[in-house]
Amino acid sequence: MRNWFSSFNPALNSQPEFTLRAVLLGLAIGCLICFTNLSLGLQSGWISMMSIQSALIGFLISRTLPFPLTPQEIIVVQTTAVATGTMPLAAGFVGILPALTLLDEDRDGSPPIHMTWLAAVGWSCSVAFFGVFLSPPIRKQVIIEEELPFPSGTATAHLISVLHQLPPPESGPRHRTGYQHIDDEEETAISEQVVDNVAHDDNAGTGEETEREIVEHEGWQDLIWSFTASGLLTLAAYFYPIVFAIPLFGNYLAKEWLWYFTPSLSYVGQGIIMGFPTTLSMNFGMFVGWAILSPLSKWSGWAPGAVGDMTTGARGWILWVSLGIMCADSLVSLLPVAFDYLQDALKQFSGGNSQNGEDFASRKRGETETEDRLVPTKWVLVGLVLSISIGTFLVWIVFGNEGIKPWATFLGFILGGMLSIIGVRALGETDLNPVSGLGKVSQLFFAWIQPGNIVANIIAGGVAEAGAQQAGDLMQDLKTGHLCHASPRAQFFGQLIGSSVSIIVTTTAYTLYNRAYVIPGPSFPAPTAYVWLSLARLLRDGQLPENSASFMAVFSLLFGCLSALKSYTGRRNHWIAKWIPSGVAFAIGFLNTPSFSIARLIGGVMEYVYRTRYAKDGGDIRLVVIASGFVLGEGVVSIVSLILRILGVGVISCFGCGHGLCGGCATASF
Repeated sequence: MRNWFSSFNPALNSQPEFTLRAVLLGLAIGCLICFTNLSLGLQSGWISMMSIQSALIGFLISRTLPFPLTPQEIIVVQTTAVATGTMPLAAGFVGILPALTLLDEDRDGSPPIHMTWLAAVGWSCSVAFFGVFLSPPIRKQVIIEEELPFPSGTATAHLISVLHQLPPPESGPRHRTGYQHIDDEEETAISEQVVDNVAHDDNAGTGEETEREIVEHEGWQDLIWSFTASGLLTLAAYFYPIVFAIPLFGNYLAKEWLWYFTPSLSYVGQGIIMGFPTTLSMNFGMFVGWAILSPLSKWSGWAPGAVGDMTTGARGWILWVSLGIMCADSLVSLLPVAFDYLQDALKQFSGGNSQNGEDFASRKRGETETEDRLVPTKWVLVGLVLSISIGTFLVWIVFGNEGIKPWATFLGFILGGMLSIIGVRALGETDLNPVSGLGKVSQLFFAWIQPGNIVANIIAGGVAEAGAQQAGDLMQDLKTGHLCHASPRAQFFGQLIGSSVSIIVTTTAYTLYNRAYVIPGPSFPAPTAYVWLSLARLLRDGQLPENSASFMAVFSLLFGCLSALKSYTGRRNHWIAKWIPSGVAFAIGFLNTPSFSIARLIGGVMEYVYRTRYAKDGGDIRLVVIASGFVLGEGVVSIVSLILRILGVGVISCFGCGHGLCGGCATASF
């Protein structure tokens, strides 16, 4: 197969793309990310695509091979790794499945659903491929026709170009909607800062060479020490649980109000990747939820149970406020995207010619892609029909007619396809895929068409969310491939293989976690499970905890206005946009105990200080490498901890765990 990239760079003529070594390396990296995302998702409800990290690690490993991987092979590595690593969220292992285990027969009309390994595989197969087959047709519209920026995908493309000493890719219009200008004094998200530091338009040569030398000569060293430090700390926390449950403000606040500190380097790494503005929003939400609303609800008698109780306690009470914030923020932020999409559709329907010079140039570039490099339309149509048909059948096999009717599952796939378009456009413009809001939209829809059935509401919502989430994440990879002139067909194969392998890996990992821990439980609270179940119950019976409705209304209105302001200023590239709190991040601060948010704020502060004071002349990639080591170190060693727990190896000492919040010493009384 002739390499299309050779028409742009003759020196790379006929270089391999879809190769066995690229796929195997992508699967290996993806499996590590999968375990990491499953662990972090069950702990905090937050996972990471880690596309930049996959490309970095793939490049570092490639340097040790006799024949290093080509840029196009690295893209296949990264695409396969992302498809493998994001399955915990796509298949609902961090939200949907734990929510089903919380069902109460008297209250919900269905007993708790605990899936066997085989049933979980069947469920995963039903939702694993729909988003993959949605990607090619959406790609043509949002990447080729409209050239949406997809900041993370663009950042990864620039990074790959720098590491392989290639000319900077044509990123399209740098100042389009959702793609803010960056300078030294402005705060930015991690994806945009990488683009800014590795892709200088005029004086890129020296900076790019410096970045490449940093990664190639110091990258392994940074990755190894950060990975080792995170892994050793995680292992120490297994044998001495107090390490991850430090009563920073005293035993009383830790035991009664859940104010303790988890010095997890993985959380610090996540904070670095998220960036300072996001972690600041999360901690602002944490303070409002846990320092103000939680005591208020407890002392006022609205939540009389233990603070950590999700049913009668303050944690369950503030959950509803969090849910209102997420719904308001997500839905309001979707309105401009939906309006633009509807406007474009009406123009095309009326025969209006909205094609400008930029779109025409984009189409001309798209026409240079030869048919043997594109995904055939026939494959897409057959794949969509089969994935919907087989998915509907598998859901019926797993849950039966009592769980959800086949026609409702089918409608879930159709709704998922429509929501995917909105989610992908939002991701392309803002670098945020609002799958939580899209999931709530699907739950609202199914509460109307199949009222009273909580199981059907959760499952159908999960089907719709899976398609939107997977199509969005894979679109970032396709943007990277487009900018680096990689074969869309090679990426498509990588996505299919990664998703297929991840079905077994994710299901097996989740089954092992279920055997070793209580999920949801002290070690893995699975906060998003309560969000899914609580909304389904609300839509069925309309009952809310005392006085929570008024607080939901106030905070929903507030963050609806803030989301509108953030969207308005962001579309005009105004500097104030990044300082307006993110509603989703603010709400995540409510869902998790303070320990999760504090450590991430440390990472966000580190990112801000490093970038503003020490990375003026480049070197941001080094911080990304270190953050990757922090995240992957805990994810990999958590597998070791899991095996130790299954083998019956216990903690060495429960000293200091008198607050009863240590994962392995929940009943300690020292």
